[in-house]
Amino acid sequence: MRAFVNENCIGCGMCHEVCPDVFSMSDGDRAVAVDAEVNNSDDSVEIAADGCPVSAIEITY
Repeated sequence: MRAFVNENCIGCGMCHEVCPDVFSMSDGDRAVAVDAEVNNSDDSVEIAADGCPVSAIEITY
């Protein structure tokens, strides 16, 4: 799967707290996802996407 953070991001940091292996915060105070396939064995990517207050995380399988 791949994760992508769209332009709706408000920089709350929730995704980084839930899944720091995939999400980080940029210098512009917005979240970014790693540009690679990710292993989601613990469901943390989906948890981050579901918890995003502005639905800024998109997942492709």
